[in-house]
Amino acid sequence: MRAALLQLSSSDDPSANLAGTMARVEEAVAGGAGFVLTPEVTNCVSASRARQQQVLRHEEDDLTLAGLRDLAARRGIWLSIGSLALKTRDADGRFANRSFLIGPDGEIVARYDKIHMFDVQVSETETYRESAGYRPGTRAVVAETPFATLGLSICYDVRFPHLYRALAQAGAEVLLVPAAFSPVTGAAHWEPLLRARAIESGAWVLAAAQCGTHAAAEGRERKTYGHSMAVAPWGEVVAEAGEAPEVLFVDLSREAVDKARGRVPSLTHDRDFTGP
Repeated sequence: MRAALLQLSSSDDPSANLAGTMARVEEAVAGGAGFVLTPEVTNCVSASRARQQQVLRHEEDDLTLAGLRDLAARRGIWLSIGSLALKTRDADGRFANRSFLIGPDGEIVARYDKIHMFDVQVSETETYRESAGYRPGTRAVVAETPFATLGLSICYDVRFPHLYRALAQAGAEVLLVPAAFSPVTGAAHWEPLLRARAIESGAWVLAAAQCGTHAAAEGRERKTYGHSMAVAPWGEVVAEAGEAPEVLFVDLSREAVDKARGRVPSLTHDRDFTGP
């Protein structure tokens, strides 16, 4: 299966973002992709809660989800919407950071809500409190497709290897890590984390990312790292984007998963232990 990772630079205007995303999907299809992946918060990158309250929608009303489902059906492709920022009906008003797998008939095959919230102080001037605006998910998700079993995750999840081990032991052959990574942590940790998750699980890792400076009608502009990446099951980086929007192609094979897991079958070598 030929996969295409879309590297985007989404603004805080969902309507404008949808047009750009759909154009990139068409570019991916023209390049032969049957599986297309978008990054985290494809519909809206914003540092302003007020702006998010203004432009975000509930799942059933979200224009990005509807538009991309329609496009997947028209082109007959599998589509991973890395995530959408969505309103919920929670009493505290927090949003959901939700990933979707769309089938070639346009139907939603799987949903995953980001489990681990990015609550960090990267530097004196760069602080994130994702849990203040988003409620964490509680359930890990794998999804079956004709070309591979997929394990869903989002961005900061990549720092929690037990999640990926559980996905791989549940059958995942391809691990999805859509992201909007900080430039500081991206430069230091992005590649080694993705390679480690591939090596530990003997799985493909596909990480479609946001990039660049994100235009904002309200609030400060966010910046993200880019460098969308595809890592093979043995741990080698087989495709990497730069820092600007682009479409990155990779040809997936189940044979590579079987070979890596056959050489080092560590997924079957867990042992109980005591301590510390």
